[in-house]
Amino acid sequence: MGARGGLRALSRGRSRAGAGLERGFRHHFSTQEKTPQICVVGSGPAGFYTAQHLLKQHPQAHVDIYEKQPVPFGLVRFGVAPDHPEVKNVINTFTQTAHSGRCAFWGNVEVGRDVTVPELREAYHAVVLSYGAEDHRALEIPGEELPGVFSARAFVGWYNGLPENQELEPDLSCDTAVILGQGNVALDVARILLTPPEHLERTDITKAALGVLRQSRVKTVWLVGRRGPLQVAFTIKELREMIQLPGARPILDPADFLGLQDKIKEVPRPRKRLTELLFRTATEKPGPEEAVRQASASRAWGLRFFRSPQQVLPSPDGRRAAGVRLAVTRLEGVDEATRAVPTGDIEDLPCGLVLSSIGYKSRPVDPSVPFDSKLGVIPNVEGRVMDVPGLYCSGWVKRGPTGVIATTMTDSFLTGQMLLQDLKAGLLPSGPRPGYAAIQALLSSRGVQPVSFSDWEKLDAEEVARGQGTGKPREKLVDPQEMLRLLGH
Repeated sequence: MGARGGLRALSRGRSRAGAGLERGFRHHFSTQEKTPQICVVGSGPAGFYTAQHLLKQHPQAHVDIYEKQPVPFGLVRFGVAPDHPEVKNVINTFTQTAHSGRCAFWGNVEVGRDVTVPELREAYHAVVLSYGAEDHRALEIPGEELPGVFSARAFVGWYNGLPENQELEPDLSCDTAVILGQGNVALDVARILLTPPEHLERTDITKAALGVLRQSRVKTVWLVGRRGPLQVAFTIKELREMIQLPGARPILDPADFLGLQDKIKEVPRPRKRLTELLFRTATEKPGPEEAVRQASASRAWGLRFFRSPQQVLPSPDGRRAAGVRLAVTRLEGVDEATRAVPTGDIEDLPCGLVLSSIGYKSRPVDPSVPFDSKLGVIPNVEGRVMDVPGLYCSGWVKRGPTGVIATTMTDSFLTGQMLLQDLKAGLLPSGPRPGYAAIQALLSSRGVQPVSFSDWEKLDAEEVARGQGTGKPREKLVDPQEMLRLLGH
């Protein structure tokens, strides 16, 4: 505001004699006003890809990215499995974006608590909500609240260093774990539970999680799905990795695959390849080498199809989970509309650990923002929030918690495109907006200390240094207070 306000006062105070000069100032000022101040809420892939598109397509745009955590990158840091480092390479692209002179990152700022969406809308020409899905879908069955039952989301957050999940302390002293769900997150969790700990030593898994996994007695992991092999939600890469997991063998019931060969022919190619791999693993005798590997495996994982969770069964003393009661299902309908309906049969599956992996869920961020709690998304048309001009959304909060990083990239670019179209059409507020200057004053008055991107780079260097001693790419800092202390906040 300072420089612009001064400029305005200066041009106002000119005499007629300086009219030519005044015109020059006015012209300069009007180009200043064409600097759209845009704010993005959330620094995961959706937030960074939206910012990247805006900065690239509009040479004057200024983008501020606000993030609840003191550290950036969202699910790339806290969701992607530690043994998938190649997926985290997008961090390099995001860092390039953050280094732009027209981009700023402000971590440790929770929108909806530290600053409201109406306050952001007043300070910026446009606001994009890209804060993702920070909750999980509940099972809504009896016994869900028992100790020993966790959401896969919280479990992933625990081993990936998400501050809010560091108190999780899962008890892995049982021999069987049941994961409810058959998507990539379910496979990630199963893989981390069954991977020999020495294979995780050189990843960025947290020190605490590695310690607990070293003591784990879990030998068998069941992944339970309501529907059949043709409806699994995981992808072939993750399945192949699971089949080849050192020290573990797959348990698939050939009966689940009866009559599937005819159906495989009709499905799209990616689904076809996936189902063929499942089919071969279930029905073909392994080759001599694989047979030896499987015979020596001390751990196992299996897929249980056509089973729907009815209840988490308590131990005799009622103190913890001891199993899951499953309703046997059969399929009705065709193709995408295939539904699982209970047959009336029931089956109990004993276990000491239950992880629900039936989907992530977005939360409403601010009472001023419309929210569809049934679908768990902000109602929008191509990223424009319904009935709120100047407000946009991208990523999972826009379309629901599905798809990979590349899907979010395309989706975020589209939202950025809509915003710039509206800007061009004169649909966004005209005249200068203060942007971060106004928000900084609010945060300061509320005792909130934002973490800048260069602050993050200090924390990043500290993590890398801590990991070097043990041969890890980094040892993640998991305590926000410690992070702020290290920065001298």
